[in-house]
Amino acid sequence: MFHARFMLTGLIVIVPVWSQAQPPPRPAPPRLEPIAEAKLLMEGLAHPNFKALDRLVKEEPMDAEAWHFGRGQSLLLAETANLLMLRPPKSPRAEAAWMARAMEFRDAAVKMAKTTAAKDLPKSQAALLSLAATCNRCHETFRVEMRVKPGEK
Repeated sequence: MFHARFMLTGLIVIVPVWSQAQPPPRPAPPRLEPIAEAKLLMEGLAHPNFKALDRLVKEEPMDAEAWHFGRGQSLLLAETANLLMLRPPKSPRAEAAWMARAMEFRDAAVKMAKTTAAKDLPKSQAALLSLAATCNRCHETFRVEMRVKPGEK
């Protein structure tokens, strides 16, 4: 009888502890849906941030805050690439090219963020040229008239 009572008590103690240890079920993650068209992302995010980076790397920035701001602009360009990946063209062939160009854009922007974080002017200038070339490859692929040119007003 003592054994049965001990086992029953143990079960009563273990069950509540075990049930409390189970994490609550996770809600389904929200579905990512594009809202703005790609052109708006280019005009509102990519172009202004690229132009600001272009101005930043023309000559040595005066202070650490300017470099920090340039890093942020570079990361915003990388995030723009992520947003572009939510908006692929409908055809499978065009979608594959879109994703490849968007990933190149993201990688080039991340590289730019690293060079500005390091406050390395020559590498930042080279990274900006590479970033512009990446933009232009995408524009050529999708027959967009606009060309990105560092140093242009």
